[in-house]
Amino acid sequence: MTAPRLQLTGITKRYPAVVANNGISLTVQPGETHAVLGENGAGKSTLMKIIYGSVKPDAGSVLWNGEPVAVRNPQEARALGISMVFQHFSLFDTLTVAQNVWLGLDRKLTLAEVTARVSAKAADYGLDIDPARPVHTLSVGEMQRVEIIRALLTSPQLLILDEPTSVLTPQAVGKLFAVLKKLAAEGCSILYISHKLHEIRELCNACTVLRAGVVTGVCNPQQETNASLSRLMIGAEPPALEHHKVTAGETVLRVQRLQLRKDDPFGVDLQDVSLEVRAGEVVGIAGVSGNGQRELLYALSGEDTRSGPSMLQVFGKDVGRFGPAHRRHLGVHFVPEERLGRGAVPTLGLAHNLMLTRTDSVGKSGWIDVKALRQQARGVISRFHVKAGGPDAAARSLSGGNLQKFIVGREIDAKPKLLVISQPTWGVDVGAAAQIRGEILALRDAGCAVLVVSEELDELFEISDRLHVIAKGRLSPSVQRRDATVAQIGAWMSGLFDLTPADQEAGRAQA
Repeated sequence: MTAPRLQLTGITKRYPAVVANNGISLTVQPGETHAVLGENGAGKSTLMKIIYGSVKPDAGSVLWNGEPVAVRNPQEARALGISMVFQHFSLFDTLTVAQNVWLGLDRKLTLAEVTARVSAKAADYGLDIDPARPVHTLSVGEMQRVEIIRALLTSPQLLILDEPTSVLTPQAVGKLFAVLKKLAAEGCSILYISHKLHEIRELCNACTVLRAGVVTGVCNPQQETNASLSRLMIGAEPPALEHHKVTAGETVLRVQRLQLRKDDPFGVDLQDVSLEVRAGEVVGIAGVSGNGQRELLYALSGEDTRSGPSMLQVFGKDVGRFGPAHRRHLGVHFVPEERLGRGAVPTLGLAHNLMLTRTDSVGKSGWIDVKALRQQARGVISRFHVKAGGPDAAARSLSGGNLQKFIVGREIDAKPKLLVISQPTWGVDVGAAAQIRGEILALRDAGCAVLVVSEELDELFEISDRLHVIAKGRLSPSVQRRDATVAQIGAWMSGLFDLTPADQEAGRAQA
């Protein structure tokens, strides 16, 4: 009989505030696509890092192709044939795409050869990327493509994917799945972490479920339903969203013919962007990553103040030249897509991270009421079920999904009048995603204006009242959610929103 590709026995990893993995055993066969399922903080990412050699276990054993191994670092893992795509990217911002890929490959290859291989893989798998672009100019979705291409270039025997589709479009996900199925058919084993249950059921033929650092179940996901997988993962089905009919009120945000030149060579010019968001409605913006979302969000948040004063208005007041603090005084709050570094300072505790956008605990004399600040952080942690070692836990110590819950919770707890939120449920489990979406709808019902930028079409159709699409720096007309279709939005994502329905259909057929 063929030995398992990977066999873990009794893997345990303890941290000061939590036992991340507690006696975990897991077996992956050659050519098997094996899901690791669990809610945020269940220990999935820690277990994958142990397999990849970036974290050392406190106890347990690892067999690789039937032989005992001690993987001490990622270099040894790659030498064995193990590659990993992390949820939080491990890229150097100042280097190009090709240079980042080159770092993890055989030094016998020249940079020119690596550049050619990146271009070839990108073309083969539909993960379009320019190998000469510096990483700091890429969107989050484009960075994800770089990580996937880098892993595939190593021709792995075991490919570990941690939330690989969190910022990919449905079309790109379909292409990625075709690649993964082909790899599995050729004998490559795949460990797949995702909170998207329909993906797991479509792609995977085995599943190990973790809860609070221990294995609570093993199943074949193709024989399960989304509801049964949810029960295995979180002990219950996520609550259904409640949609209440609300009549939209006054216009809170008005963007009028916004023209904005890109501020780096690989950015996107915003061209004649116009939209309105009214009190008591959720407006969604869909689009393929890298089509101007970043530039629009920077303009809306006040990080980019180059637009004309009257091009952006909040409650009728010109704010185009106002910075983020001034806009927050008007009730505008913002959740960026980059959690670490923009949404939170990695080394600061959660309580002090509140002060990035909240000044409730600062007295008139300028002194910080630390007790009140910690209490405020505890409130957010409790309300949004954030798994953390208390209000002083460093932001970087949280799992990606729990940090996302904290950042979203921080802004919602501020009771905004206008909330601009990018990728609200990126990397969070089904229960947390349902809670965040429910909180967004509750804000809307309370009269807040909400603008959501997301690459999750299902999410936008679930929570939006009206939809736009951004493509090549241009914004489509709005369409009521009840009148929109996935086919129409997909066509608009290719920039076809100026065409007649017949022309759109012809463009889809040609694509």
